[in-house]
Amino acid sequence: MDWLKIGSALLLVAMLVYLFPRMRQAVKHAPKGSNQDWLSFVAIIAVVGLFVMLLIMMV
Repeated sequence: MDWLKIGSALLLVAMLVYLFPRMRQAVKHAPKGSNQDWLSFVAIIAVVGLFVMLLIMMV
């Protein structure tokens, strides 16, 4: 391994160590989604999936 890969790995580990406590706090204090929120999310994902399938079939 060269020094660039070692440095990149060290920076990646440092970033994860820095972000983990903040991510845990954000998840702990995040608002809970209602049933309507989840249905809206699923509907949007389904529409995007269908659009991607349409684009794939057009090729």
